[in-house]
Amino acid sequence: MGKRTPLYEQHLTSNAKIVDFGGWDMPLHYGSQLNEHHQVRQDAGVFDVSHMTVVDLTGDKAQDFLRYLVANDVAKLETSGKALYTCMLNENGGVIDDLIIYFQTTSQYRLVVNAATRDKDIPWITKQAEAFGVAVTERPELAMLAIQGPNALEKALPLLDAELAAQVKDLKPFNAAWKGDWFIGRTGYTGEDGIEVILPPESAPELWEGLLANGVEPIGLGARDTLRLEAGMCLYGTDMNDETTPLVTALGWTVAMQDERDFIGRKALEAQKAAGVPQVFKGLVLEGKGVLRGHQVVKVDGLPDGEITSGTFSPTLKNSIALARLPAGVGDTVQVEIRKKLIPAKVIKPMFVRNGKSLID
Repeated sequence: MGKRTPLYEQHLTSNAKIVDFGGWDMPLHYGSQLNEHHQVRQDAGVFDVSHMTVVDLTGDKAQDFLRYLVANDVAKLETSGKALYTCMLNENGGVIDDLIIYFQTTSQYRLVVNAATRDKDIPWITKQAEAFGVAVTERPELAMLAIQGPNALEKALPLLDAELAAQVKDLKPFNAAWKGDWFIGRTGYTGEDGIEVILPPESAPELWEGLLANGVEPIGLGARDTLRLEAGMCLYGTDMNDETTPLVTALGWTVAMQDERDFIGRKALEAQKAAGVPQVFKGLVLEGKGVLRGHQVVKVDGLPDGEITSGTFSPTLKNSIALARLPAGVGDTVQVEIRKKLIPAKVIKPMFVRNGKSLID
């Protein structure tokens, strides 16, 4: 038996198919992954993401610490509640994890890191924090719900405390508001509008039931994966890991190197840039029959082979799509090896759908 979130019984009541996910018993789907995908694109769905790891940092040098710990620069964050997406790197520039940092004050920040990397993230963060006198407090008791879709706010806000709901309604994307132990960010992992709610575990079932009563459908991990892939969002352990740098995973935009700030992995990234980044991260759209899957070989004329990192059949586009790491200099078309056949694919920016709309020309 794996670890269970405060909503485990609600998942069973909704006839979820439970699977092991990083040591957690989590819902894969509630009957139809395809219907759940369309529900989020067209209306609103709720995900139980209580397995994610919430970490609070406090201390006079919390900002200095984070400027050293991660590749993006938290000094950009000046407004309380503003969020930043970044990567935490090792000395070789490899991605230990990707995470979101919420600014509260220069001495207080909240981090949300991946569940699958928790066991290496917490020791790493704690070790690096020692030199800065920063307290690292994991918050495993908190629950977390992601409410996503074009109608997410309309259906979720009436269930929140009136004062908090008023703040959330006016939030711009990648900002957060909080009241007590309720913390709500205008963030998500689907390419749709929505919020992510961090809340006390005893409050989670009531919010979940209220959402379902308002027509927000429960969504499992299966649809979460196809939604994030359509949105071109990377999955840790699949599209990146501690052996790949942000520069070969289309995450160069999350690396702030404009000043002399020293951060873990900077020297390795500078060396990679100076030598010439050998690979690029692109999107693929299959132009023949078949389904793109992770680890399939991508043939590029006159260049070394590339590899698909994530692939699926897109329910929104009704076509097979993928994220792939390809040799620098790749053109507009490649061939993917599927069942010993070479199938042509179009090379595009690694983003396919946003706010329910196709981004493919």
